[in-house]
Amino acid sequence: MAGLKDAVKKGLGEMGFNKGGGVINWFPGHMAAATRAIRDRLKLADFVIEVRDARIPLSSKNEDLQPLLSGKRRVIALNKKDLANPNILPKWVRYFESSKQDCLSINAHSKSSVKKLLDLVELKLKEVICREPTLLVMVVGVPNVGKSALINSIHQISSSCFPVQEKMKRATVGPLPGVTQDIAGYKIAHQPSIYVLDTPGVLVPSIPDIETGLKLAAAGSVKDSAVGEERITQFLLAVLNSRGTPLHWKHLKDRKDETAVDSEAKHEHSIKDLLPKRRKPLDKSSVYYIEDVVTEVQRALYAPLSNFNGNVEDESDMESLIEQQFEALQKAFKIPHDASEARAMVSKRFLTLFRMGKLGPFILDDVPDVCKPVS
Repeated sequence: MAGLKDAVKKGLGEMGFNKGGGVINWFPGHMAAATRAIRDRLKLADFVIEVRDARIPLSSKNEDLQPLLSGKRRVIALNKKDLANPNILPKWVRYFESSKQDCLSINAHSKSSVKKLLDLVELKLKEVICREPTLLVMVVGVPNVGKSALINSIHQISSSCFPVQEKMKRATVGPLPGVTQDIAGYKIAHQPSIYVLDTPGVLVPSIPDIETGLKLAAAGSVKDSAVGEERITQFLLAVLNSRGTPLHWKHLKDRKDETAVDSEAKHEHSIKDLLPKRRKPLDKSSVYYIEDVVTEVQRALYAPLSNFNGNVEDESDMESLIEQQFEALQKAFKIPHDASEARAMVSKRFLTLFRMGKLGPFILDDVPDVCKPVS
């Protein structure tokens, strides 16, 4: 995707990323301490669950930990499979497995999905170790790949299997990357006794390239404030346009009248208030509101691209197209033309829809050539 890379080159210095990596200003002190703790504990681990975001299977790896992880028995758990393209995800699993690396796509909020992962872990440990009375499994990954959600599901499953074990505090699940700072363990099997150890999400102190940094930001592994919502949105629009995704929304039609809610049931919403709450499903009014907004957003992206006469591989043409789409999105979100910080408001709402999966399932990384080594 040469055109995509060209489209994101502009203003690299302003973004805080450098092509060659370099020091970045969003590597908090607690991440440095957590990295040291993880390295120490990895020496004791018998098995590692490396959680990655299924939307960025390569970009969401912690490059600094790979030398240590490569010498460990491990499984790569591609989490958030519900947000990833189901047609492409199996190719990623086969890609990792082609290099004899165990890989499983999961949904950390699904107990059945997590149970399959734990069954695999137990099987792998019993295959290779039959004499150790106690085994340690570590869960590692960059921020916001779903480690805390996974640990909470593991805790629930293990509590039902081992109700006598000490009740421990649930892992904190939050919208900001890097919220987990403690390390706690949970027993998941007996004979041998197998414990799963949670760890904080840590990034590397330097980013290998601009595209990796933007993918991490798009998936929420980097705080938006470190890059800027507008730049993340520009990147995602460049990806969508390069792939021609909005052209698939050509045949969008209005919902039929019978699906509309009564006017009394309608009320004012803000997209940020509709983020999924696992224990509180959205009401009918909220669902219709989201559907309406998504339809308008898809139309806003389709129209400029369908009338586009330029070349998406040309930086200037892509920039012009994205500018048109920003204006269309502002109308779709009903943001006044003269509103202060209008582009920031557009970007925040667009990113919320993308991260909720409302614009469709995506995988931002391209499946590498199977001949290349897996990390």
